[in-house]
Amino acid sequence: MTSKKDTTSGYYTIAFYNLENLFDTFDNKHTHDDDFLPSSEKKWTQKRYKKKVRKLGYAISEIGIKTSKKLPVIVGLAEVENKLVVEDLLDSKFLEHKNYDLVHYDSADERGIDVALIYNKDYFKVEHTEVFPLDLFDENGFRDYTRDILLVTGYLNNEKIHILVNHWPSRRAGEQETEAARLTASNKVIEIFNSIKEEDSNAKIIIMGDFNDDPSNKSIKQLVNTLDIYNPMESLKSILRGSLNHRQNWNLFDQILFSTNFFEYQPHKHSFSKANIFDNQFLKQFKGKYRGNPFRTYVGYKYKGGYSDHFPVYIHLKKN
Repeated sequence: MTSKKDTTSGYYTIAFYNLENLFDTFDNKHTHDDDFLPSSEKKWTQKRYKKKVRKLGYAISEIGIKTSKKLPVIVGLAEVENKLVVEDLLDSKFLEHKNYDLVHYDSADERGIDVALIYNKDYFKVEHTEVFPLDLFDENGFRDYTRDILLVTGYLNNEKIHILVNHWPSRRAGEQETEAARLTASNKVIEIFNSIKEEDSNAKIIIMGDFNDDPSNKSIKQLVNTLDIYNPMESLKSILRGSLNHRQNWNLFDQILFSTNFFEYQPHKHSFSKANIFDNQFLKQFKGKYRGNPFRTYVGYKYKGGYSDHFPVYIHLKKN
């Protein structure tokens, strides 16, 4: 593939992508990964795994490139099984020579899925990484293990920024029934954000993730109303557009929010330019009842061979 890198562009893409169950084909005795084995009903083979990794690498390589003229400098990831699958992603055809590195921690999530961050070392230098578990309990008082919140602090073109990568508890048991868990996650983000601001009142902070809530839901509104942040995704959701589709209804669970000092213009610093959903045609189901929806890898146990059940989202920062 011809390199599209143009170092004269002052725009930098920061993205988030839920990869829809990026599992390897090996059995982990400590997690519920039995659906993603060659012997499972889904028949998750090495061939299917490699195809998915290659396709995801291509999708990531295209995010925001028309404006930035280069691949995303930072991408938060959700639904990765372990460090190995992220390494395989970075070694895949469309990313292998792009100087990416990764941050990943194994969480205690019962399914064994984690969040991670990949970044281009030409533009971003990591200074500090840390994870924050969520204290969740079921109705019997037992610990309910889910994904940690990942904090990565580093320097984007020599400007310090903090990035929080999230994958909040799902709605599988019902939206109202699970709302409290996402409010707990929201409260944890507020706590982390405030602790960063206590150390540096001018800190620039980006909050990204699959929140399993829309911009209008209480857990996200609480962030915007409590913290000095802006959610550019509020204006993107419509009845015709989102980052995932459930029963013919669009949701925008995948979002990137940021501290309002990204609106300030300062020489040699980064300011917010625009936000968007990366829903190019190649990522969509191209025919049938679900035409226009994300082109998924699986629907239930049926293999479709697509990318993910989520579209990526992204923002552009402009270096002044």
